Amino acid sequence: MEQLNKIDWKKMDNLIPVITQESETNEVLMLAYMNKEALELTIKTGFAHYFSRSKQRIWKKGESSNHTQKVNDILLDCDNDTILLKVTQEGVACHTGRKSCFFTNLNSNEIIEDIKIDTSTAYGVIDTLYHTIQDRKNEDSTKSYTSKLLNGNQNSMLKKIVEEAGEFCFAIKDNNTPEAIYEAADITYHVLVALASLNINPDRVKQELARRFGISGIEEKNSRKV
Repeated sequence: MEQLNKIDWKKMDNLIPVITQESETNEVLMLAYMNKEALELTIKTGFAHYFSRSKQRIWKKGESSNHTQKVNDILLDCDNDTILLKVTQEGVACHTGRKSCFFTNLNSNEIIEDIKIDTSTAYGVIDTLYHTIQDRKNEDSTKSYTSKLLNGNQNSMLKKIVEEAGEFCFAIKDNNTPEAIYEAADITYHVLVALASLNINPDRVKQELARRFGISGIEEKNSRKV
C-alpha cells in the first residue's frame, strides 16, 4: 500500500502512536500504537486494528467486547509519525466501561467520568483481574493489598507465590478438592501480580501455550534457548 510509505516508521522502532477520536463529537477516546500490518488491516477492513505492546500482537478493537471502531477517516500529522483516527465507536472505548480512556484528573486523582457499560462479562476473568491489578498500582499501599505487593519488596511478592504453591500441593496430596481450588485461585492471583510488576500481559502466556499445541513436552523443552 502506497499510504504506508508516507509514514516515518523508523522513529519509534516501526511503531507509531495513534490518537482515536469520535467522529461526531471530536472526543478523544484513546491512544494506542500501530505497526505496518495493523495499519494495513485497518485500511483494508475499515475497522481499527492496533499493535499491543503488552500482548506483543495485533488486535482488533472490540475483538473480545464487540466494542468496535468503524474508521471514517485516517489523518497523518505534519511529521509523518502520528495518526489520528476518526471513528464511530460501538459501545465504549475503555476496558473499564467508560466512553473514553481519559477519565482521571492528574492533580486531584478525581474520576471525572462514570462507567457507562459493565464490561466484566465481555472479558475473561483472567484479563479482568489483570487489568484490576494494573489499576491498583498507583493506589494507597496502606489500603490496597495489591498495591502493597507491587510497590513493596520484590522478594516478599515472589515469596507469596512459593507459599501458595506449597499450600496447593498439600491440598492435592490431601485430596481436598475445595482447598485445592482456593489455593489454585490464590496462586493465579499472585502470579498475575508478578506478571503485572513487569507489565507482562497474560495474553502472552496464552500465546505461548497455543504455540505448544502439537509439540511434545520433551521437544519443546529441548527447543528453548539456554
